[in-house]
Amino acid sequence: MAQWDRLGQLPAAFKQQLLELYDRDSLPMDVRHYLAVWIENQEWLRAARDHDLAVVLLQVLLENLDIQHSRFVQEESFLLQHNIRRYKQNFQRYLDEPCDLARTILWFLEKENEILMSADLTEQVQFLQVEPEIMETSSKQDLERKMAGLRNEMQCMEHTMICLEEQQDEFDFKYQTHKMEAVGDEAVKNDQIKVLQGLVNRLDECRKSTLSDLNKLLDRTEDLVDILVKKELVEWQRRQQKTCIGAPDDVCLDQLEKWFTCVAVCLFQVREFLSKLEELVGKVSYENDPVKAQKPALQRRADTVLKDLLKSSFVVETQPSMPQGKGPLVLRTNVQFSVKTRLLVKFPELNHSMKVVVSMERETPHIKGYRRFNVLGTITKALNMVESQSGGMVADFRHLNLKEQKSGGSGKGVSDIPLSVTEELHVICFDTVFELKGLSVGLQASSLPVVIISNSSQQQSAWASILWFNMLSQDTKDLMFFANSPAATWPQFGEMLSWQFLSATKRGLNDAQLEMIAHRLFGNQMNYDTCTVAWSKFSKENTPDTFWVWFDGILVMVKTFLEDLWREGLIMGFVSKGKEKSLLKKKQSGTFLLRFSESVIGGITFSWVETTGAGQLNVKTVQPFTKDDLIQIPFHEIIRNFQIFEPGNIPENPLLYLYPNIPKDKAFGKYYSEKSGGTVNNCVSKYFFCSKTLEHRPPMSSDVAQGEGLEPMNGLCGESAEQNGNLHLLDSQMEPYHLDPMLSDSVPHEDLLLCLNNPNLLDDSSQINILFNVGPEFSFPDLDCLPP
Repeated sequence: MAQWDRLGQLPAAFKQQLLELYDRDSLPMDVRHYLAVWIENQEWLRAARDHDLAVVLLQVLLENLDIQHSRFVQEESFLLQHNIRRYKQNFQRYLDEPCDLARTILWFLEKENEILMSADLTEQVQFLQVEPEIMETSSKQDLERKMAGLRNEMQCMEHTMICLEEQQDEFDFKYQTHKMEAVGDEAVKNDQIKVLQGLVNRLDECRKSTLSDLNKLLDRTEDLVDILVKKELVEWQRRQQKTCIGAPDDVCLDQLEKWFTCVAVCLFQVREFLSKLEELVGKVSYENDPVKAQKPALQRRADTVLKDLLKSSFVVETQPSMPQGKGPLVLRTNVQFSVKTRLLVKFPELNHSMKVVVSMERETPHIKGYRRFNVLGTITKALNMVESQSGGMVADFRHLNLKEQKSGGSGKGVSDIPLSVTEELHVICFDTVFELKGLSVGLQASSLPVVIISNSSQQQSAWASILWFNMLSQDTKDLMFFANSPAATWPQFGEMLSWQFLSATKRGLNDAQLEMIAHRLFGNQMNYDTCTVAWSKFSKENTPDTFWVWFDGILVMVKTFLEDLWREGLIMGFVSKGKEKSLLKKKQSGTFLLRFSESVIGGITFSWVETTGAGQLNVKTVQPFTKDDLIQIPFHEIIRNFQIFEPGNIPENPLLYLYPNIPKDKAFGKYYSEKSGGTVNNCVSKYFFCSKTLEHRPPMSSDVAQGEGLEPMNGLCGESAEQNGNLHLLDSQMEPYHLDPMLSDSVPHEDLLLCLNNPNLLDDSSQINILFNVGPEFSFPDLDCLPP
């Protein structure tokens, strides 16, 4: 259905909006109605930029109006004949600037579309639950309507100023004529004076009305500036903070730029209106002239609103970051970083004329040992429209680096608050001057707080500080944040953790995985929403393995070696040993799952369930694989070729079904190398190990309740396999393990062999680098390597 036909079917409230839209001569509703199909099929957007196309469309429009006029002549519709003839005369004023007509018609079509969208939204709200995204869209549409209203008022004010000037010119002409004429008849002279007095009174009323309209216009403009600066810009800044730590938020500035520019253009027009009033008063003035009384206050008000808008329009579009950094806002001395600033008020005439200068914060906290830095490199650049894909006014600094200043004396009033290097926050500042049409305003923008390190080993801790600050603080100037850092609620904390996986692998954490992490931190709770995590618990405990070190170790391992498997959901990952046992015991023999180690940093392991001869269930687990293992053999090949050798039994792979019941080859098959037993990463992957002892988890029966839930962990406990090259029993502090009653006394003295069955990858000189052993059920003291 054509857009105009859809508009005709709208409810009364939206038809009223349509009537208000066409309550002007720019595009008469009659023309829109009778030429609806033709108007909607033209490329007005291209014509707004293409003068030749605009000329063609204007000529066709005039021809179509002639056709309509002929039709109404035949129908003897006198009124429509008259209107169409008048409309054609009005459109002929676009002959010199046909692109203006294209822009006008395009604007009306966009406004019509907004009315349709608003009507559709209202209908959805009546029948469906309104989602937050829809509400946000509605808010944006409401702001667009206000912007359109502001532009309409500006057009009306422009017309008012023209009428005011014409009135004044009429009075001035008659007054000057009256002065030059020598009228002897007193009656005639008095009549002329009455006429002049009437003109002055009308002029006075018109000036008062114009000043009142300007006040209302500034009221509307102030409201829009408040919305843009205190709501839209603040929300964008918060979204930018969250995207810096992995959130999938939209931080495109194009829409904000459009709104900021629209309001700025209108405010400059208001200043022009006020200048015009001053010019008119210079020509004609009288006693109690309202312009003389009110114009100075209006001028100050307009300038104040405009300056407030301009000062907020200079922002950091892309926060400082190093090319190979862990994330933005972590910078290293003597290493190049980049940052991009943007001016949201876009005036093409300012292209390449505004110089931006980079510097460090001017006021630093008075803290003992607090470091200070200088910015080096290309620290001055002009705002331009070349370096932005969307044509925005940007200054893209790509070759900056930091150098630490030599430390001086502590000085008076220095605090002894202990802050580590990675808890020091610094801000990078950007200065420029906006100069246009007689207005000069100094603008300043600043980055989000950055952490500056001098060694790559500090990067993990620095990134933890960036995560914590941007998760909790919206005060981007609070450089003393870590002097008294607040705690994070579990909903905040869990969301931030999920963002880390989402940004690194395109797959975040699900509720079950977050619940395991919450249980690890807080133990069993009815509701984790009221639980909080302290900064010291997250990253500052006096132990080498804080929560963040553990979590980040997993994240790095997944990103480096397991991204595809994680993204497809093949790795359960965050699941406690107790939960693992309760899940596997309900499944068929050979079912296995993949989870992250709770004690080995950056470790992943797999556990499987098997049925004993007595029909009972055992869960067995291998010691965790780390990057040292995965860098040589892909994890899917380990799963594919893993086998257990027991004397008298045929070697078999106990891993048959990925939890819950996906056949192993269906889950991992597409990742296998072409040939079974082929070379993987040019590494040896066949190993034999023997053990003199065997331990295992107790058989599980259906009535076993212990260990089914999540197990509380206050520290980084779980598997505690030592990584020193010797194989030992896994520490069983969390769960007691007993000898399997099905094993006879002689069994522990027999050898148990495990291998990855790749016979083509082993020669006599092969060096054993990876240990594929089973634990905590199995241990390998006094290990001897057997020949193939």
